[in-house]
Amino acid sequence: MPAADFTAMANLRTSLIRKALRYAVFAADTTADAVESPFDEAGILQALPAEYVPVGYTTTDGVTFSGDLSTSDVESGQASAPTRSDVETDTQSAQWVPQETNAAAVALYENLPLSGAGSLPALGTATWTWSRPKTPPTLYRRLVFIAEDLNKESGQPLYIVRHFPSALRTGREDEQWTRTAEIARGVTYQAYVDDAAGTDSITWIDGPGWRDYAPVTP
Repeated sequence: MPAADFTAMANLRTSLIRKALRYAVFAADTTADAVESPFDEAGILQALPAEYVPVGYTTTDGVTFSGDLSTSDVESGQASAPTRSDVETDTQSAQWVPQETNAAAVALYENLPLSGAGSLPALGTATWTWSRPKTPPTLYRRLVFIAEDLNKESGQPLYIVRHFPSALRTGREDEQWTRTAEIARGVTYQAYVDDAAGTDSITWIDGPGWRDYAPVTP
């Protein structure tokens, strides 16, 4: 075998270190269409369906995607390591803390519909009012998370888009009223398999900045 050139073999590229320089969270009821592709054939980011509403500003902690992975092991008397392992659960959730008091942030926190009966009226058009029902409804949502980064060589944007076609609120943080900080409504949503999509999560990476160093070949 030929001698190795470690620099070439390691193929270290700082241009592939990604950051979410800007990001946004969008939510819709499950009556909205799931997102099939957020990009056109040229890799240009496309508008979401009108039913998806933005959550707005969040705290500097951003969005945290967490996973819960567990396996079931078979141990044998003739081996010191498991001789078989099977995945028992593999779930994904997203947690973020909105800072705005807008319809999406309140609805996701208070478990209200985002549209139709029971949803909040347009901001400034009427009093917002809601009450906690005796039996809380089980409201699934569609969630879209979009992060924007830049190709540092060309300055062109690239995007990481993650879609939960079916998500359920599984946790919420305390809502605190104080003069020293904004009223924040932190929530956690777990992704569930959507029958039509056949998955609990879809992720895309594309954009002009992505294709600058990953060109599409004919």
